[in-house]
Amino acid sequence: MWGTLQGGNDTQHLWEITAGLGIGVLAVAWLVVYLLRRFFQSTKEEHKEQIRASGPRTENASAFVAASMQGVIQRLREQEKELERLHKIERERAEQTERLSEEVTRNMPAGLVVVNATGIISSSNPAAEQVLGIRGLGFRRYSEALGQNSALTRLVEECLETGRIFRREEVEYVPPAGDTRHLGVTISPIRRSEGRISGVICLLTDLTELAALEQRMQLKEHLAALGELSAGIAHEFKNALATISGYAQLIPESPPREAADYAKRIVEQTRNITHMVAEFLKYARPLEIPEECVGLEQVVERATAEIAQSMPRVTIECNGSFGDVAGDEGLLRQALLNLARNAAEACAEAVGGGRVTVSGEVIDGEEAGWQRIVVADNGPGIAQAAMPKLFRPFFTTKTNGTGLGLAVVQKIIVQHG
Repeated sequence: MWGTLQGGNDTQHLWEITAGLGIGVLAVAWLVVYLLRRFFQSTKEEHKEQIRASGPRTENASAFVAASMQGVIQRLREQEKELERLHKIERERAEQTERLSEEVTRNMPAGLVVVNATGIISSSNPAAEQVLGIRGLGFRRYSEALGQNSALTRLVEECLETGRIFRREEVEYVPPAGDTRHLGVTISPIRRSEGRISGVICLLTDLTELAALEQRMQLKEHLAALGELSAGIAHEFKNALATISGYAQLIPESPPREAADYAKRIVEQTRNITHMVAEFLKYARPLEIPEECVGLEQVVERATAEIAQSMPRVTIECNGSFGDVAGDEGLLRQALLNLARNAAEACAEAVGGGRVTVSGEVIDGEEAGWQRIVVADNGPGIAQAAMPKLFRPFFTTKTNGTGLGLAVVQKIIVQHG
């Protein structure tokens, strides 16, 4: 019985241990579940917070859109302010440039007149009003302001119609005051990108005082030249008359043979005087240059052929190109003859024989071409001291020269322009 009671107590004690272990296991399991639940809840909350931080709540979508629009509007306002600032800077710069342009135009020493395509003066400066002797040029028709038949009006009209550029033209202009003025004029068209003429720019300079000064200088030069010519003629006549007088005084007391020789020398001196007078008349007589077309190649060939025939010891040749010019064929031939003859006489005694070359070149220019003719020889050349006097009348380095050949050449070429 005692053993039975002891076995029953052991069984009860075993069951108590088993129940305690089960309760402990359940407590541990519940604790693990509780901790896992808390972990997952915490992770879920953090995820929700991240979602809330990264994007709007569905219930606040309209507020988010409003906030976004406010941000866009704010940025647009800032950009508008920046554009206004840049526009203000550009406007100030344009106004500064315009003021500078107005100041430059107003203070220009030369007169400036701008005429638009309709013939109205759109702009002018004080210098233009002073040069033209007119106040208030702006917004007037140029033909009315400048004179219907004035040379300046014709130049402006031609520039408007054809687009021709006039550089450094000199015209006479009569202002309302009535005094004649000499103006230097440069007129050029204003063209748009497509090439259409939208107006003209006219620059004016008063050359009246300069023209008067030039006239006085020309008068002095003419008087000086007249004095030199008179002295030259007097010298030539004095020498010739002294020779004639000497031979004439010897004739009565000389035998017939010597008297005949003296008479022959007197005739030679009279011929020299006649030749000198003829050359002087060529130089002094005003030249009338006709506007006929002259083929220079034929003129050069005839002049060189004449020199070659009169001076066979000198070789003369032509090369290059010779075009056509407007002028007088006889005068141009005379100028070439004088030059070629001087060259042939200068090289006639050269070692190995004289050689003269006449070369031509046609040079094209912007508005009109021109002809260059060079006469060269293999003679000793011209002394440096004689160079400034070459075209002075009656200056010569030759024993039998009149000193009028090159002076006539210069006059002919200058008269032909």
